[in-house]
Amino acid sequence: MAVRTIGIIMNGVTGRMGTNQHLIRSLLALREQGGLALPNGDLLLPEPLLVGRNAHSVREALRASKHVYCEKPTAIDTATALSLARLAREMGAKNGVVQDKLFLPGLLKLKRVIDSGFLGRILAVRGEFGYWIFEGDWQTAQRPSWNYRKEDGGGIIVDMLCHWQYVLSNLFGQVRAVSCLGATHIPERYDEQGERYSVTADDAAYATFLLENEIVAQFNSSWCVRVNRDELLNIQVDGTRGSAVAGLHSCKVQGRVNTPRAVWNPDIPSTHAFRDDWMEVPANQAFDNAFKYQWELFLKHVVCDTPFPWTLLEGARGVQLAELGLQSWHERRWLDIPDLTLHEEERA
Repeated sequence: MAVRTIGIIMNGVTGRMGTNQHLIRSLLALREQGGLALPNGDLLLPEPLLVGRNAHSVREALRASKHVYCEKPTAIDTATALSLARLAREMGAKNGVVQDKLFLPGLLKLKRVIDSGFLGRILAVRGEFGYWIFEGDWQTAQRPSWNYRKEDGGGIIVDMLCHWQYVLSNLFGQVRAVSCLGATHIPERYDEQGERYSVTADDAAYATFLLENEIVAQFNSSWCVRVNRDELLNIQVDGTRGSAVAGLHSCKVQGRVNTPRAVWNPDIPSTHAFRDDWMEVPANQAFDNAFKYQWELFLKHVVCDTPFPWTLLEGARGVQLAELGLQSWHERRWLDIPDLTLHEEERA
């Protein structure tokens, strides 16, 4: 057994997400456990190097034929995101985009339920995500002020529709059309210095997606909602033979044979505890940090050439859905989603 090292230049990880998830809980955690075990028995030890924050670094790294693994969104528009994916192919650089929610315990359990056939033909998906972000006057906001400035790349549509694109396409099928309504519910907030500023970006999004196989998905995303659910993310999937409800950690199911006969009578309060009819899906395995797990997959892809489908092209598809979501909102109409390809001659 040999210990191999791999240098990782980390650009833009000085914020909360980068420091906690990518540096401390992923790469430093891999070092603390002695390295990543490779298929041949060797250990791969990451050596991170922090270099600050530079928006041009990804393209420069690709031109230097460096392998690139980055956060979403990969660009501010689809054309730029797609050009990055094409540059990576041209330079022969392995590449990946963080799609962390796929590796959350609750969604891994949900995928197991889907793959088992328990749900039958899937009919619809409903997602609720969000929490109350304090305005910053009487309690400190949990998110940075740039999230609420469109000119700085803020907005919940840009943030969350990238997530919903890869969640939907990996679990249920490709997104074929979108109808999205955005809102700026709270027009003024206070920044990190306590100064009041005008909100120029959307802080809530109400989106409907049409997936392949005629599956309908609806996702509400909001930074202006008080949580009355078990977890910050709640996804319900209804099928002909069963249903599932998944969160960040848990997943519950209800089959066809134990679905209660629900009768609505507005004159009589219901005494049936409907949540008691659902059964918890067991873990049956140990789940690691979602960011760390995907880092491990990408490092093995770089060193051992194992498959890694979550590429810059997939990241471009997330940017595309967010961009079309914004367009749908402003034009107040449904929009079809063209397929994206790395080949210029095949573009829709």
